[in-house]
Amino acid sequence: MAISVVMPALEMAQETGKLISWLKKEGETVAKGEPLLEIETDKAVMEIESPGEGVLAGVKAQPGADVPVGQTIAWIVRPGETPPADEAQVASGRKTSAAVPVSAATSASVPSYAVAGEIKISPKARRLATEHGVDLVQVRGSGAGGEILASDILAAAESKASATPAAVDSGSPISRLMAERTTQSWTTVPHFFVVREVDAGALNEARQKLAPEIEKSRAVKLTHTDLLVALVARTLSKHRRMNANWTGEGVRTNVDVNMGLAMAVNDGVVAPVIHHADRVDLGEIAVLRRDLAERARAGKLRPQDIAGGTFTISNLGMFGVDAFTAIIIPPQAAILAVGQIADRVVPVDGRPGIRPMMTLTLSSDHRVVDGARAAEFLRDLTEAIHNPQPWLA
Repeated sequence: MAISVVMPALEMAQETGKLISWLKKEGETVAKGEPLLEIETDKAVMEIESPGEGVLAGVKAQPGADVPVGQTIAWIVRPGETPPADEAQVASGRKTSAAVPVSAATSASVPSYAVAGEIKISPKARRLATEHGVDLVQVRGSGAGGEILASDILAAAESKASATPAAVDSGSPISRLMAERTTQSWTTVPHFFVVREVDAGALNEARQKLAPEIEKSRAVKLTHTDLLVALVARTLSKHRRMNANWTGEGVRTNVDVNMGLAMAVNDGVVAPVIHHADRVDLGEIAVLRRDLAERARAGKLRPQDIAGGTFTISNLGMFGVDAFTAIIIPPQAAILAVGQIADRVVPVDGRPGIRPMMTLTLSSDHRVVDGARAAEFLRDLTEAIHNPQPWLA
């Protein structure tokens, strides 16, 4: 049976995806799970895997096309099999590669649209039109049947801004998404902050001791971030409430510790995830962190790279920042902001001394975590940093 390849929905409220490239040519054999195409969403360019094994056929969309979520863009068929001429010919029980499947009784485009008079417009597009002051009568919809999509509103807003002498740069899709999500988090999540000054001397020594073997065997540079990922993840395994999610109805405690790492890219910040970080050894953490950073900078993060985070670390120490507060990534319960390690005068055995100090600032969601739990977690993390060797063995 032919398997349809459809434009997947990888993000909330996503209506369309831009096809960047096919990684296989029509007529070529493809294995299930093999990278098949690249699409661009508001967040990044991502590789999409083949939903089945067979021959790529019936390609309906070319690179550069904006395709509605759920629309069939190609087929995977058996050798010698002809792809269906129309999606309605496919049985409703077929397999698809999309997060939102399309039944045989519906058209290829699945987003539902609200109709205002004779104007067909999606709910997200309507919201954006209100925010940007766009007159819907002046917008020509690019969706099926002339529906106005979010991309049409953004294009109209940009055109309107460019015609104004004091035009405002609307930014890239990634920067706009970051602005929307940080605004949502800051205005809806009750943040509170706990700060701790930590002596990083033992952390420095652990890096110097462990780096030669890891860098030799894994061919990767060991960083302070790698050490902190390991220590934070292992501390979280003892503080499950810090590793929880707010569901809207209550608190869900996560079994797995999946560590997000905030990373700067050209257009903003992304937070790829090291899964099961509490059970991964230090060398593997370093390898995974390097690979995620390389894909993030290249705009090649895959859906699984950014999914499932339960806690996030944001380290700005490499930029010379002493301390800062970070905004929580919902539905996570907390994020840890890490400043630089710098020599400071502090009490040492009752006398002034110079020690390498680091400031940790924990942002927590008060719906999930109270002050005492946050303080206990930061206390245990500090103890782990002061004596990291047993945690890293």
